[in-house]
Amino acid sequence: MTEAPPEWLQPLASAASTVRADEITRFSVVPDGVTARRSAVLIAVSQTVAGPSVLLLERAARMRNHAGQVAFPGGALDETDPDLTYTALREANEEVGLRPESVDVVAVLPDLFLPPSRFLVTPVIAWWRGLHEVGVVDANEVARVANVPIAELADPANRFRVSHPSGFRGPGFAVSDLFVWGFTAGLLDALLRLGGWAQPWDETVERPIP
Repeated sequence: MTEAPPEWLQPLASAASTVRADEITRFSVVPDGVTARRSAVLIAVSQTVAGPSVLLLERAARMRNHAGQVAFPGGALDETDPDLTYTALREANEEVGLRPESVDVVAVLPDLFLPPSRFLVTPVIAWWRGLHEVGVVDANEVARVANVPIAELADPANRFRVSHPSGFRGPGFAVSDLFVWGFTAGLLDALLRLGGWAQPWDETVERPIP
């Protein structure tokens, strides 16, 4: 059953239809000579007792790519997947047990290139209207699952810049005992801006990546 997303989600759904990839990441184009693998992530947004929230997971430390990092549910396009929206929903079900019929897709963001793993990622935004319990399905892939309040992400006290020995610098979040950086933090930063939830924060505060 499809129902209209709540009023607070509509600004994000509307802005997502016109935003450009280069407004989200500086890696908006796949470099010449690089073969990128198609993938998708599910940005499942819900209404909880703590207010509007977004589903995140912590990847298992043994994973080949982005081990131990916080991410959205998602993964690579399979040959049998009809499209990338299906990929995002399938992966969310396999990783955390989210039932595809419990969400309605409201927008699809532009493809974003992820240089370390050479994935071309399609972020799929969904209204998780049928909120239900989720958790770790396979401990070899996922260490933890959290539905994080958007207000917690937007709180200036939880925001900072991160630095990496490679020279990478970008936004970071400390929320729900999670340290969020890299691709996911950049995408969350964009979602806060697009949804009208962003607040001014001290961008001079910098923390090293654990």
